[in-house]
Amino acid sequence: MSMELIKPGVNIDFVGKMKYAMAFSAILLLIGIGSVIYHGGFNLGIDFDGGSIIQVKFSKNVSADQIRASLKSTKLGDSTIQQFGVNEFLIRTHESFSEQKMLAANVEQPLSAVFNKDYEIRRVEVVGAKVSSDFKRKAIVAIILSWLAILIYVTWRFEFRYAAGGILALVHDTLIVVGAVSLMNMEFTINILAALIFVIGYSINDTIVTLDRIREIVKRNPKQKLSDVINLAINETLSRTILTSLTVFLTLLALYIFGGAVIRDFAFAMLVGTVIGSYSTIYIACTSVLLFENLQLSKLKRAK
Repeated sequence: MSMELIKPGVNIDFVGKMKYAMAFSAILLLIGIGSVIYHGGFNLGIDFDGGSIIQVKFSKNVSADQIRASLKSTKLGDSTIQQFGVNEFLIRTHESFSEQKMLAANVEQPLSAVFNKDYEIRRVEVVGAKVSSDFKRKAIVAIILSWLAILIYVTWRFEFRYAAGGILALVHDTLIVVGAVSLMNMEFTINILAALIFVIGYSINDTIVTLDRIREIVKRNPKQKLSDVINLAINETLSRTILTSLTVFLTLLALYIFGGAVIRDFAFAMLVGTVIGSYSTIYIACTSVLLFENLQLSKLKRAK
C-alpha cells in the first residue's frame, strides 16, 4: 500500500497561477543579483580566492576580539576570525602561510606572547593564487557542462521543448541558491559548489518525472489542450513530489541544525535548492513547455 499525501483525482490549477509564479521568481532573482552587487561580488573562500585558514583551539575562554588584538601587528591584522565550536576559532587570511617560518612569525609568536601555551594549532590550509584561479574556472566549466549534458540527454530522451524547460529550471535553481548564499553573506567554498551540483541533479530528476507524465498524457490524448495536460500531469505526480522533497528537506534540516559549523553552509544551500527545485519543476520547466508550444502555434498561424 503506497503512502499518498494528495488524494487521487485532485485538480489544482497550477497553470492558472503561472503569472504570479513568474513574478515571484523574478523577485527572487533580483534580490539575489542585488545582494551580489551590494556585497561587491561573492564572498569567495580560499578554494576560489587563495590564502590560508588556520584553526586554533584554546584551553580557556577567549574572544575573537582578544585574538584580533594579539595579531594586530602581524600579516593577520586584517584577517577574518570566526568562532568554530567551543573556544575554537578559524583565522582566514588572503596571505599564504605555506612556510613554517611565516606561520611561526605571524601566528605562533604573537599568540604565545598573549595566551602563553594555552592554545593548539589544529590545522593550516593554504591555497595559492594560481591554484584558486584555476579551480574557479573549472568550477564554472563543471556547472555549465552539467547543464549541457542534461540538455543533450533530455532532448534525446524526450523532445527539445522538454529539454529547454528542464535547463531553464536548472539555471533558475542555480541562480537562486547562489543568490541565497550571497544574501546570507556565506563564504562560497567547495562545499557550496558540491551543494549546487547536488541541486542540479536533484532538480532534473524531479523535473523528468513530471515531464515524462506530460508526454504520456499527450500520447494518450493528443487533442487535449496542453495547459490541461500539464495541470493533470502535475496533479498526478504531486504526491510523489511532496513526499520525496519532504523526506530530503527534513534530513537536510537535521543536518543544518545538528551538523555543526563545518557543514552548516552546505546544508543551508541544499535546503534552499530542495525547496526551489520542487517549485521550479512546476513553475519553470512546465511553464516553459507551455510557452514553447504557444510560440510554435503562433508561428504556424502567422505562416498560414
